[in-house]
Amino acid sequence: TRLEYAMSYTVPKPSVLVMGYPSNPTAYVADLDFYQKVVDFAREHKLWVISDLAYAEIYFGDTPTPSMLEIDGAKDCVVEFTSMSKTYSMPGWRMGFAVGNQKLIGALTRVKSYLDYGAFTPIQVAATAALNGPQDIIDENRALYKKRRDVMVESFGRAGWDIPPPEASMFAWAPIPEQFKELGSMEFAKRLIAEAGVAVAPGTGFGDEGEGFVRLALVENEQRIRQAARSIKKFLGEG
Repeated sequence: TRLEYAMSYTVPKPSVLVMGYPSNPTAYVADLDFYQKVVDFAREHKLWVISDLAYAEIYFGDTPTPSMLEIDGAKDCVVEFTSMSKTYSMPGWRMGFAVGNQKLIGALTRVKSYLDYGAFTPIQVAATAALNGPQDIIDENRALYKKRRDVMVESFGRAGWDIPPPEASMFAWAPIPEQFKELGSMEFAKRLIAEAGVAVAPGTGFGDEGEGFVRLALVENEQRIRQAARSIKKFLGEG
């Protein structure tokens, strides 16, 4: 409905649709039925689709994250980007790649040649080694984040804060505990860091619809997560 509204009332008319699943911050995972609708919509309205798959390899079920390029005809209008940062633990290296529609990839190549001279050569060599070498590190990272997710859900739940288990990504999208709802996500996040020493991202930082939620990141080890849970339990008890 929103896409139809945007195509009808936005001036100038949109030419590109950008989306990213698994999602940051909600950790939502799109399925192939959803992607089929996106591709059909894009072809009908002559839109290019840019799909961000940065968290594609961090999934916690038995089924790998789907790609929009699995849909018949997707290459007519879709380009998918992914990042070495998450899959191969290379944050800050600014290295990734794109696949998909030949015309768009060609345009990207030309634009990149105008804007920069390429990444530092050792980083390119390291990225090539990661892509062509053993891939067991991907399974290890996935297991690491899944264990952290399980520890967070379990320990925070015992502390009195129920966290919906994310299906993928390195984030959890959590509703504010009931007794703090009236504070809003920004004020709750401020109190949480000031009184419990736990930092979360307020949902409003991701748009108006993020109100009532905060984003938690699975970037700390299990011990630190349990430590945060103990602080949160004390905080919730005093609140």
